[in-house]
Amino acid sequence: MTTATRPSPPKGGFNARRLIGVDDLSDAEIHFLLELAEHYAGYLRRAAPAPRRLAGKTQINLFYEDSTRTNMSFELAGKKLGADVLVVPVAASSVNKGEGYIDTSQTLAAMSADVMVLRANEKGLHETLDEVLNCIVINAGDGVREHPTQALLDAAAIASEFKKLEGLTIAICGDIRHSRVAGSDARLFTRLGAHVRFVGPAELMPPADEFSAVERCDRLSDGLDGADIVMGLRMQFERMGDGGAEAAKGYYDKFGLTHETIKLAKPAAKIMHPGPMNRGVEIDGALADDPERSIILRQVFYGVAMRMACLDALLTKGE
Repeated sequence: MTTATRPSPPKGGFNARRLIGVDDLSDAEIHFLLELAEHYAGYLRRAAPAPRRLAGKTQINLFYEDSTRTNMSFELAGKKLGADVLVVPVAASSVNKGEGYIDTSQTLAAMSADVMVLRANEKGLHETLDEVLNCIVINAGDGVREHPTQALLDAAAIASEFKKLEGLTIAICGDIRHSRVAGSDARLFTRLGAHVRFVGPAELMPPADEFSAVERCDRLSDGLDGADIVMGLRMQFERMGDGGAEAAKGYYDKFGLTHETIKLAKPAAKIMHPGPMNRGVEIDGALADDPERSIILRQVFYGVAMRMACLDALLTKGE
């Protein structure tokens, strides 16, 4: 009887001291994380206990904005690696008594924290805390700017399907302007050799001076033509102000992802979505749930594996 071989972890060091944006990582470190995530994915698939490489380390999840997937997957990732994980109940914290974000973060970091996983809308807060805290800062969502671990897990999910990103055409569709995922994905996928398109109405595109090298398509037929991956994005009404509902009018008719519109892409194209989904707004539920076309749940799976990789690499430096 033969025994399945366990994937080996990647070799080599890891020098990044924080993960606030994709550009905090060198090309070598990106590939290191992709390999390490696949290594941990092997443990998850077998339901086998992972090495407790973070035993004795303290991880604090501090989310000033709502989250399900990111918060829970970081918590699970840390626990699987043996860390002591504290998920802060912000709704019941001293923030509601008027304490500032920096004071709250410094108080928590003083509890012997080794890493703080932070989601916040306040611009520049992650960089400020990186300067004043004596622990590693990981960006779990920064307003409309960055979401680096989402980009990394998306890349891992794509690589698991296509074995590469280089040469693929990836269409990112929907509310690009208000999406931190779109920004981080575009930065990372481009560095990995993919051709990225932004697809959607002009009013939901980022300013012209941002992502100027990314192709922009205001018709779904142009945006999906020849695409290997089609990623839908949520309409972020909470960031649109009073014009949010107006921006969504007619969107589904022109840009909704369905079994019919996906025919515009390559025959074997896969559907992705970082969640949460607005079914019937940007994507049809039947397409999102189609096991032949959708790899949305695979993104969730790689969310745990990639966040295990990020925590491990940042806290152990790849030793």
